[in-house]
Amino acid sequence: MSEFGFSSTTDEVLEGKNLSGRTALITGGYSGLGQETARAMAAKGAHVIISGRDATKLSAAADALVEETGARIDTLVCDLASLDSVREAAAEANDRFDKIDLLINNAGVMACEEAKTADGFEMQFGTNHIGHFLLTNLLMPLVEQGENPRIVNLSSRGHHISPVDFDDIHFERRDYDKWVSYGQSKTANVLFAVGLEKRLGDKGIHSYSLHPGGIHTNLGRHMSEEDIQNLTERLRKTAEESGQEPTPFKTIPQGAATTCWVATADELQGAGGLYCEDCHVANEDDEDLMGGVRSYAIDEGNAERLWQVSEEMVGQTFAY
Repeated sequence: MSEFGFSSTTDEVLEGKNLSGRTALITGGYSGLGQETARAMAAKGAHVIISGRDATKLSAAADALVEETGARIDTLVCDLASLDSVREAAAEANDRFDKIDLLINNAGVMACEEAKTADGFEMQFGTNHIGHFLLTNLLMPLVEQGENPRIVNLSSRGHHISPVDFDDIHFERRDYDKWVSYGQSKTANVLFAVGLEKRLGDKGIHSYSLHPGGIHTNLGRHMSEEDIQNLTERLRKTAEESGQEPTPFKTIPQGAATTCWVATADELQGAGGLYCEDCHVANEDDEDLMGGVRSYAIDEGNAERLWQVSEEMVGQTFAY
């Protein structure tokens, strides 16, 4: 259903698109995939809001984006590992901006050592999912003002590693494993898109999740050399077991291409709750080691349970 694929870049995906009049808010927008997504969308005329926890880095990235694209770039300080910071950022956004057409939940942490957020949540689940859960819902008044709005959650093929362990999300009764933790947080990103679609799809607000591919970015800043070697070996063995060649790493423009495609593709108009990879909609598949979306990650029952658990964690309910 798409003319694009593994090696497509952001500029190729957005060629011929006019994003003038569109407002995109991108979390983690001052580095890596987020910054490239911001650049590519701004180059097509979008008003871009980049969000992140470091005001200095945000300002520097915004200046560079303005110089390169000439677009309107705004910044929003938000630490996803703090519910207070998320609430302050959402209140500021609702005060400063008129609408959000594209909400790109891009920020994240990967394979960090055991740690807690400011609110006591396991760091990867708390940052990758709970922070985005609260921010997205608090920004909904702006999204509802958008034209054909889309919400895009960056997940990962890492969701293959683990479903959400609803009995012990925060590793209070099991030994902490940074990869299992990462896996369940990425599964949560997929389930969150399913939950959003169920609630908002009939209002014309559609939600998606995606695997950007393997890319060398600062997402892996917590990984040691040993971790990187182990991951590379795991990917090699996975490919070998599936009888395929190992998937090469993508460049950052290739890695951000699926985000840009999901956010703008005409083929996805009117449809949501989908998981995408390599600029196409992935199939449900519990066996393929090299692709597809696991059934537990798009299960509506799991999505509902996650929504309820997430509301309990943030101490707030959201009804649409």
